[in-house]
Amino acid sequence: MAELTTLESLLEMGFERNRAEKAVANTGNQGIEQAMDWLMEHENDPDIDEPFVPPVGNVLGGEADSQSTTEQPSLADTAEGTADGVGNYDNDDTSARMPMSEEEKLEQVRRLEELMRVKQAERRERERAEELEREKQRRRQGQELQQIRQKLQDDDMKKLADQRMKEKMEDKMARQRVKDKIARDREERAQKFGGIAPPSTASSSQPAQPSPSSPTSHGPPPTKKEYDESRIQVRLLDGSTLTAVFKAQEPLAAVRVYVQVNGNTPEGQDFTLLSPYPRHVYTELDMEKPLKELGLVPSAVLVVAKK
Repeated sequence: MAELTTLESLLEMGFERNRAEKAVANTGNQGIEQAMDWLMEHENDPDIDEPFVPPVGNVLGGEADSQSTTEQPSLADTAEGTADGVGNYDNDDTSARMPMSEEEKLEQVRRLEELMRVKQAERRERERAEELEREKQRRRQGQELQQIRQKLQDDDMKKLADQRMKEKMEDKMARQRVKDKIARDREERAQKFGGIAPPSTASSSQPAQPSPSSPTSHGPPPTKKEYDESRIQVRLLDGSTLTAVFKAQEPLAAVRVYVQVNGNTPEGQDFTLLSPYPRHVYTELDMEKPLKELGLVPSAVLVVAKK
């Protein structure tokens, strides 16, 4: 049974002549499978349906052309493979190219169509696998991008947390420095005003003792109890009270320092002390005088007042 040429097979399968001729020429007439692969790969080319112009010396249909370019047969004549003397075929070639019966043509076309369906199915499977691989690649890239974004966001959050922690530490250290300064100021004021009064003040505050040789003294004078301590009660701004015992010779400033340290007076709030009965507001000069000289011995009640 004679076999159809590649060009004839493609024409029998319904391909346009331009496409079939291009497929045969571009595959070097190597067979129907190569031609079908070429057609499926180039079916979307913009010039696929343009007329095919074969190069010089190229003969489609599987037959060699020994004539000159001016005598080269057409594609249709070559495809049909006539042996009427124009092509100068010998008897062997003519016997090998016996015309096929209709049943043989149909059978060969059926086999070629089945082969084409197999090729198309393989191509679809290959395209589906490539599309699946592209989708996997796209998802991997999306996951990598999401991981990069998450890492950048985590780094920003970490930097923000570190900055806040640093600011808190600096604020805490600043508050501690203020507290330390206040404590030092209190200690200095306590050392300054909490000691024994100067000797001149203490000697001037001593009550005059009667001379034993005074002519007016008749017998021992009445004894007067001397107190060396004073119990001071201080009423604060909020109505609460503080009670403490001080030396009689301590200055009034010691009482004010005690109120500053142990009372609930707001930081930086300046205040003074006064006696309610009789009402007397103590000045800065009074703060240096001993409690005994101010008449606050053996006990007294003082009131804190805002300046």
